[in-house]
Amino acid sequence: MPLRHEVAHLSHLHLNTPVLEQSVEFFVNYLGMSLNGEQDGKVFLRTWDEYEHHTISLSQHETSGIQRTHLRASSQEALNGRVAAIEAAGYGIGWEDGDPGYGPTYVFRDPDGHELALYWESEKFTAPSESKPSLKNQAQAYPGRGVGVRRLDHINYLGVDVEANRDFLRDMLGALVTEQIVLDNGSVAGSWTTFTNKGYDAVYTRDRTGTSGRLHHIAFATDTRADILRAADIALEQGVFIETGPHKHAIQQTFFLYVYEPGGNRIELCNAGARLVLDPDWQTVNWTEEERKKGQAWGLKTIDSFHTHGTPPVEAAVVH
Repeated sequence: MPLRHEVAHLSHLHLNTPVLEQSVEFFVNYLGMSLNGEQDGKVFLRTWDEYEHHTISLSQHETSGIQRTHLRASSQEALNGRVAAIEAAGYGIGWEDGDPGYGPTYVFRDPDGHELALYWESEKFTAPSESKPSLKNQAQAYPGRGVGVRRLDHINYLGVDVEANRDFLRDMLGALVTEQIVLDNGSVAGSWTTFTNKGYDAVYTRDRTGTSGRLHHIAFATDTRADILRAADIALEQGVFIETGPHKHAIQQTFFLYVYEPGGNRIELCNAGARLVLDPDWQTVNWTEEERKKGQAWGLKTIDSFHTHGTPPVEAAVVH
């Protein structure tokens, strides 16, 4: 099924953290993001080339995890159409006022219970004098701090039923399925989907604990591969935990580094922008169990924590 182009892009994410102050410090000093206000217990942060109000909101919570994923519709008509389809399928929650800078927002859930939201109206960010860029086609001056992430790249959910969630993104939101992991028994253990011409915007991988509604990671894009290497050095200097990488994925060919923020949420730094899906009738690439046993692109084996760590954490991981 081709892209419907009714979802413009992955927009902003609301994350929970049990250590709000330390998490904010990580996003500002390690990732290089900028603060853009607080409201109702949320701290708003933005990447330097984000055109909207914020990229991430953080809230103090008893545990970590993703609270909500926001997607911008491509028009008011597209928003109305997607809302009608979601309501007809029984996944809707309802309308509410958006965060600062965002208009009316329709909230719903995927089959796994993750909370998502769609909106159209958006206020363009205007940089204050101290962060005004020299180039008018850039939202904000480059901060020159930490990794200096440019934009939000993708989100990877953990899901009990990958296929049901994949079909939801495809059928309800018009996503294109670009790559998958297909096990020997025919079931799908991972699915990569896009709303844009990037290789992927949203991913579902199987939660081996059988727990619904969890997060595997969120990812931020850097300009170059060299930025990923520098991110590893900065992590070392700042005491940020490196889980795996730098290395290159076989699936989607992303150059990556995975770290944990202080609240426990996994963060990927990636350089994925050079590989685009421009083929209008792209055929889904299926990876077999045997192919995935080879590890990442250059032979690095996938570490065990990649299959067990997610947020919120679970008390006892029962691997299926």
